[in-house]
Amino acid sequence: MTNATDLDLRGLKCPLPVLRTRKALRALPAGAELRVTCTDPMAAIDIPNLVRETGDRLDGTERDGETLRFTIRRAQV
Repeated sequence: MTNATDLDLRGLKCPLPVLRTRKALRALPAGAELRVTCTDPMAAIDIPNLVRETGDRLDGTERDGETLRFTIRRAQV
């Protein structure tokens, strides 16, 4: 069983995907998983940078055409 939250940000343009991802991460408990789906090409740079800044962990990145998927694990506090 996983403690996962899905965040669908398809169609949103920079800076909205990274801002909404940051807000969603803040609301999650330590150890929770956030799966982000977006179509903004800048997210490929912005979301990994956000994860480095916040100290959370990027567990996976996938690309399917224009769709990007990120799996992020909330840091233990």
